[in-house]
Amino acid sequence: MEIVLSQYLISNADYAACPKPDRPEYAFIGRSNVGKSSLMNMLANNKYLAKTSVNPGKTQLINHFEILSKDKKKWYLVDLPGYGYAKISQSSRRRWEQMIENYIRKRDNLVCLFVLIDSRHEPQAIDLEFINQLGKWEKPFVVVFTKSDKNKPAATRRHVDAFLAALAESWEQPPPYFVTSALLKEGRKEMLDYIGELNKSFTRL
Repeated sequence: MEIVLSQYLISNADYAACPKPDRPEYAFIGRSNVGKSSLMNMLANNKYLAKTSVNPGKTQLINHFEILSKDKKKWYLVDLPGYGYAKISQSSRRRWEQMIENYIRKRDNLVCLFVLIDSRHEPQAIDLEFINQLGKWEKPFVVVFTKSDKNKPAATRRHVDAFLAALAESWEQPPPYFVTSALLKEGRKEMLDYIGELNKSFTRL
């Protein structure tokens, strides 16, 4: 699949105010500083699409981006706030968490949630807990390992295998996953082809 147009559309703090759910939607989430914006920009081939920041917790709203692919399909990419570290108050954190939960559980046209995992690290409890929560909510998701260029290939493979093994303790079958590098554009074709196949099965609401 080839993207011919990508542009920012709107930001909201409430899932109910998001754009009309008339097209397939793919949301991206992960711990702060996991490389979410860079990955989205790489997929869209637009380095100015999602704003990157050196400050963790920069994304605090549900950000919609409108995408048009060469096959004339229109769909949304969504940048969600990260979970984990952020310099915000407890009350603000809870509102933030509730906003994310409401969006994931109630957004009818959300086809798939891409959960980003930093491939530089051993399995982190916060990532495993979040994925297990998605299982309780019965929401479809894919795991995306980011920043593979920051490791030697053997280290990336070791961390990916360790994470999948940790998931196997709670899941009968592992979720689909991709290994990516925003810098090298690794995994771009595979992820776009995956989205393209899901687009074909989307039923207009």
